[in-house]
Amino acid sequence: MLLTQLRYDLMMFSREIFYLVFSLIIPPVTYVFMGQLFGENSYAGGLSYAETYTPSFILLITFSVIFLAFGFEQVLNRSSGVEKRILLSPVPKKVLLVSSILKSTIITSFGYFMIQLLGILIYDVPFHFLGFLVSYIFFILLNAILLIIASAVYSLFQDMKNALIFSIVLFQVVMFTGDFALPIQMMPNFIQIIAHLNPLYHMNHLFIDIWNNQVHFHTDTFLSIGYILILVIISYFIIQIKKKPV
Repeated sequence: MLLTQLRYDLMMFSREIFYLVFSLIIPPVTYVFMGQLFGENSYAGGLSYAETYTPSFILLITFSVIFLAFGFEQVLNRSSGVEKRILLSPVPKKVLLVSSILKSTIITSFGYFMIQLLGILIYDVPFHFLGFLVSYIFFILLNAILLIIASAVYSLFQDMKNALIFSIVLFQVVMFTGDFALPIQMMPNFIQIIAHLNPLYHMNHLFIDIWNNQVHFHTDTFLSIGYILILVIISYFIIQIKKKPV
């Protein structure tokens, strides 16, 4: 039953042009395009463009897939009445939830391998199995964190149009304040302030450090981890509150 539902969910995702464009087309195209412009530059920690932006764009795809294909889809089901029909369907709700989580993880993993392959073919990114394994395990952890946050954020929406506008604006904000575009240090001060409030900014830098085996447990690292944990706890409580019948 789970495999059948999972195949159905993956098929439905492949038919959603909006999801595909924002999650699996724009990020890799931007990754390659920016590499042609800034590929010779050096970044924080003496890293190259590929060493910095390969994990960054993997995370950007992960964010896009989870917030659109998992979070926004919840609002879509809620506003269109699908959620009520799901409750009456013979398929257990847990199966639907697990299928949705697996779908997101499979698609984000596809994005992971796609960006890494582009990095290897275009920018000669080295491949080390142990480094890959550690990075992928952390990537799965980021998936779990974003699934919790996305579920909490989109539980606040009842109207699909409002959620759609929010999603489009959020994608732009995350893109420019998460260190996925130009380095934050080159941005105006107010954007730098917003960046430090953006959990994706902290996840991005943690992922870059782990990807390049440059993890150092200093104050900024603990602040980033603590901030993310606080948001996960808040998100968990929001989800529990929204579960309770009004």
